[in-house]
Amino acid sequence: MSFYLEEECEVPFDFDYQTLAEEVVEFCLTHENFPYEAEVNLTLTDNEGIHELNREYRQIDRPTDVLSFPMLSYDRAGDFSFLDAESDDDFNPDSGEVILGDIIISVDKVLEQAESYGHSPRREFAFLIVHSMLHLFGYDHIEVEDAAVMEPKQREILEEMQITR
Repeated sequence: MSFYLEEECEVPFDFDYQTLAEEVVEFCLTHENFPYEAEVNLTLTDNEGIHELNREYRQIDRPTDVLSFPMLSYDRAGDFSFLDAESDDDFNPDSGEVILGDIIISVDKVLEQAESYGHSPRREFAFLIVHSMLHLFGYDHIEVEDAAVMEPKQREILEEMQITR
């Protein structure tokens, strides 16, 4: 797995966020039985930076906690069989890894939501990565029936990693 972390702001976390992020990404890949080596990019920004991206890409004029930019198009969430027949466009020509996509997290929102929900910034950070990884695997939560699949997966992954409230 190739994991790239970019920091666009000061990150005041009191835990090793890079190691945690890599562990969460790797665990999600294993949990979902992703059949290839993968490339994932994580950018940490502030509310101003994510607000700009949310406005530009989603036409929503406010900051959000996390944005996911999947590079793959799924017929069914979590079904990776299409990659066997895909063109080389889904694979990094240098590494041979599948380019899953980008995760962008607002550090400000991690801290705000951790306090608001009464858990640690470490737990909130891990949750947002799990949430985003599931989006990179094609899961969504807009429709009730989709949320009924995605939300239990989030809880299950965090529980298996022993990252609880």
